[in-house]
Amino acid sequence: MATFLYKLGRLAFRRRHFVALIWVALLTLAGVGAASAPAAGNTSFSIPGTEAQKAFDLLEQRFPGMSADGATARVVFKAPNGEKMTDKDNKATVEKTVKELGDGSEVASVADPYKGKAVSKDGTIAYTSVKYKVSGMELEDSSRDALNQAAEDARDAGLTVEIGGDALSATPETGSSEVIGIAVAAVVLVITFGSLLAAGLPLLTALIGVGIGVSAITALASVLDLGSTTSILAMMIGLAVGIDYALFILSRYRAELAEGREREEAAGRAVGTAGSAVVFAGLTVVIALVGLSVVNIPMLTKMGIAAAGTVAVAVLIALTMIPALLGYVGRRVKPAGEKSRLFGGRRKAEQSHQAGRPNLGTRWASFVVRRPVAVLLLGIVGLGAAAVPAGSLELGLPDDGSQPTSTTQRRAYDLLSEGFGPGFNGPLMVVVDARDSDRPKAAFTEVEDRIKGLENVVTVAPAAPNEAGDTATITVIPDSKPSSTSTEDLVHAIRDTGADIARSTDATVLVTGSTAMNIDVSQKLNDALLPYLTLVVGLAFLLLIVVFRSVLVPLKAALGFLLSVLAALGAVVAVFQWGWLAGLMGVEETGPVMSMMPIFMVGVVFGLAMDYEVFLVTRMREAYVHGEKPSQAVVTGFRYGARVVTAAAVIMIAVFAGFIGSSESMVKMIGFGLAVAVLFDAFIVRMAIVPAVLALLGKRAWWLPGWLDRLLPNVDVEGEGLRARDDDRPRDEDRELVRA
Repeated sequence: MATFLYKLGRLAFRRRHFVALIWVALLTLAGVGAASAPAAGNTSFSIPGTEAQKAFDLLEQRFPGMSADGATARVVFKAPNGEKMTDKDNKATVEKTVKELGDGSEVASVADPYKGKAVSKDGTIAYTSVKYKVSGMELEDSSRDALNQAAEDARDAGLTVEIGGDALSATPETGSSEVIGIAVAAVVLVITFGSLLAAGLPLLTALIGVGIGVSAITALASVLDLGSTTSILAMMIGLAVGIDYALFILSRYRAELAEGREREEAAGRAVGTAGSAVVFAGLTVVIALVGLSVVNIPMLTKMGIAAAGTVAVAVLIALTMIPALLGYVGRRVKPAGEKSRLFGGRRKAEQSHQAGRPNLGTRWASFVVRRPVAVLLLGIVGLGAAAVPAGSLELGLPDDGSQPTSTTQRRAYDLLSEGFGPGFNGPLMVVVDARDSDRPKAAFTEVEDRIKGLENVVTVAPAAPNEAGDTATITVIPDSKPSSTSTEDLVHAIRDTGADIARSTDATVLVTGSTAMNIDVSQKLNDALLPYLTLVVGLAFLLLIVVFRSVLVPLKAALGFLLSVLAALGAVVAVFQWGWLAGLMGVEETGPVMSMMPIFMVGVVFGLAMDYEVFLVTRMREAYVHGEKPSQAVVTGFRYGARVVTAAAVIMIAVFAGFIGSSESMVKMIGFGLAVAVLFDAFIVRMAIVPAVLALLGKRAWWLPGWLDRLLPNVDVEGEGLRARDDDRPRDEDRELVRA
């Protein structure tokens, strides 16, 4: 592989106009597609195989005009102080608003709050439910505008009016903190390279890669039912890995220049060595993201595949566009150890490496090699302490109650809780299928009576049968908020009761609604976590055996990753569930951790953690293969790799942390979780635990059974094949590659 990538790097350097033209053309094509495509909405939670989904499907069959998966809106009214919603003027305003809401072509039904008893006991709050014929993603902007205008007209009449539900799905905003993250990355790159030009190359290529990836996602959003969150997560991951991969290759290029090689040769060797690490690091990320499809949740599958595509683009750009740009900038990118005149003039690599003190990476690695047991124990205990809150992990899915208080959805949620109780925001829909029952009406009545006798039930609405009279819906209002464990217990209790009713009446009882769907999603994610972890870690473990030609090094990498993920989950629980530092992070409402957070973190963090593992440890193996003692190879790996890995980790943390400012609670949580996970993994696991373990293992770290060694392909990540080549031979072979 190193030889092929070496030739690819030289080819891109020499044919830089062609390479640049291809990437600019792809960016333009993706941009045009995105500009002409409709905006993405919020994806619906379609969960094949769950009871909630079966109930939705049944409603579509038995209640054809009901639009079970259609968008909904709750327009909540509150009377001015000292007045009631039943006062003549206020009632007239509400009735006028209901009439306006019913005029839309996509509106299926609008409920009159006075006929439907949707006025609070104290008379100060009322609401009307608007049901649409299409889903939130398919809802036209004109329908949303009409909804907002009707609410605004009621406000002008003196009422407080807020709107909840999924009809007002808004594209999440990331805020200025995302720009701050990129700015921090730029500062780190400038400090690392001592040159504005060199620092700009990774940023430029990363932005081009993300531009292509996100534009392609936007262009396909309507066709593939991709939500706006999908593009944000692809941007988050694409930016981080795009900068890091370019940083790895550019750093190796400068090191090759410092050894006296010509620029084209240096570009080829940088892509052949660091590029090999980039390919395998990218493969682990792609495996982890595509592996999310095993969970069988369409939204999660699409998010994973879209982000994986952006990572693949980042790898290809790093391998081709970085050497092409290096051909353009020429001598303005200095060898390692030299800085541009703006940053202190020219200092030769020999002066900084030989005449001066050993760099910080060398000094740290030497310390760890001398005190491996102490460093190992301290790292494990520290991560273990951070992981303690993970033992209290509660999972759920965000609803309007987790929105910022500045949004109308959150204010509507709070008004409904104030007027009707917290459970009113998460009603349960019980579907009774009595087609096989001899006494369907009796079955409906028995279900009502049995549910009324359960704990945590406030209201049970009378059964509403379909025209055929063989299926009915019963609305149940819990006494607890939708995301609470009490509501989850009630859902399970109704389902258990339904099993008893089925035996006595031959009627099937199903529980659905957004709250029940969220509970089923959480359970499905919990059940899939272990198989997913086994699949992803197993495949990546095999890949790393091929890269390192060792059994213990990949095993150590996997165990270290588990430590960092558990510690990061502990931090997420502490902030988003317990409320520690919640104000600093902009968390206005604590509650259960998003259900997909553990499995998403496992996938993404594993892939990203292997980036640093591959880049840092391949340097160590390279030194070991060329004759250095195991302990000295650890120090050598840190001498050349620690500075780059540190810069890459800081950049990735800054990019992820930039998304903490998002208005979307899911994006905020993922940004925080990934930033903390990279912090733990890069600076505690890879920088402390890894060298300590390798120092303790010695030669055993690189042990591989002879039979396995013969079976594995030799991918030559260390670039051993390049050392035997002279400076002239590659040119002829490159010409052959061009002709091919």
